[in-house]
Amino acid sequence: MVKERARILVVGGGYVGMYTALRLQRKLKGELRRGEAEITVVTPDPYMTYQPFLPEAAAGSISPRHVVVPLRRVLGRCRVVVGAAESVDHARRTAAVTTLATAQEGRGPHRVGYDELVLAPGSVSRTLPVPGLADHGIGFKTLQEAIGLRNHVIEQMDIASSTRDPELRDAALTFVFVGGGYAGVEALGELEDMARYAVRYYHNVDPDDMKWILVEATDRVLPEVGEELGRHTVTELRRRNIDVRLKTRLESCADRVAVLSDGARFPTRTVVWTAGVKPHPLLAATDLPRTARGRLKCTPQLAVEGAPHAWAAGDAAAVPDVTAGATGRECAPNAQHALRQARVLGDNIAHALRGEPLETYAHESAGSVASLGFHQGVAQVHGRGVKGYPAWFLHRAYHLSRVPTVNRKARVLAEWVLSGLFRREIVSLGSLEHPRAEFELAAGGIPPQDPPGDPKG
Repeated sequence: MVKERARILVVGGGYVGMYTALRLQRKLKGELRRGEAEITVVTPDPYMTYQPFLPEAAAGSISPRHVVVPLRRVLGRCRVVVGAAESVDHARRTAAVTTLATAQEGRGPHRVGYDELVLAPGSVSRTLPVPGLADHGIGFKTLQEAIGLRNHVIEQMDIASSTRDPELRDAALTFVFVGGGYAGVEALGELEDMARYAVRYYHNVDPDDMKWILVEATDRVLPEVGEELGRHTVTELRRRNIDVRLKTRLESCADRVAVLSDGARFPTRTVVWTAGVKPHPLLAATDLPRTARGRLKCTPQLAVEGAPHAWAAGDAAAVPDVTAGATGRECAPNAQHALRQARVLGDNIAHALRGEPLETYAHESAGSVASLGFHQGVAQVHGRGVKGYPAWFLHRAYHLSRVPTVNRKARVLAEWVLSGLFRREIVSLGSLEHPRAEFELAAGGIPPQDPPGDPKG
């Protein structure tokens, strides 16, 4: 039993936010029923996105609705507030929150009080001041971006198939991906595989007409899987006629021309930016201690240093890796750590409310898996490298075991089985982004226009 009524505020509905709230509603079941505790989750979206499935959603292997988990269904004992936390005043135990209602009414954020705070806003894309990037770049961090990119790639193939302008055709069939980490390599591998399959339905477009380019600033890709598998990944991508350029940076993409640091220039209508992430801007709007890289300073028990009743995990937290000894190394900001940290975090908040000893987070990474497209992948499992089909199978098996809820597991597995029995569905649904355009035009209004520099043009 908790010592007194506790108001727990969870900021963020991603891996850490959802799993922490899920753990808390299980650990505090009695307290929640008796009204001795309440859990509020503030999240910009009413769902959690399982990001490792974004590349397969972009390639059409998984339906978009099966990549997300509805929070209200999973967190039945929590209060889910769709909105954004603008700032946190931990000294006063309050957070400024803007909800959909306050935004519609034109009011400013309102203050939400709490006794225990869990900060898990995640991260945002890390961009650089590259000319033209803000106008023409496409991100790959949200479900909307993944599906938008799929629509965009298919639309470019439609443009190339119907135009008589050779320059426009060449630009439409040139796809530049910046960043050789998980997001960049998996997105490129899945979309190239999808596009290579789709060209069979275009009478005047061949696979060799397309140019797929991966730009990476360092000397290898997928550093998480080790140097040997990184070299294998480069070899496999180049075998598929993908132009992999290491030790190369994107210097400009203004005027729809990708200019690289090695002097190469590629007219292109597609520049996908996956070059890393950075801490969420909310962390800078708090009075909590942060590291030089902007993440919250945390203890091995996932409490924020020097800030009682404040907790953090995942991308937002700099958690010491106790399995590394006294090296000062921090846990990597990846899904594997986030899922495990959330469980310990939920347990520790329950322990703290009941006056019990806290647990220390200690997890040594079991390995990493990455997909390179249908039936191809790489994996590092307990120090052992796996390539090709076995690695691709491990990738799917691992993430199927990690995606939340039995409902989602069954639906994803069913789609994988069906995709192996039937042909791919190759269709662009770009019109979904402006569902009222046709009606407004019919009604005599002006249909919404893409903003200047929109990736789709």
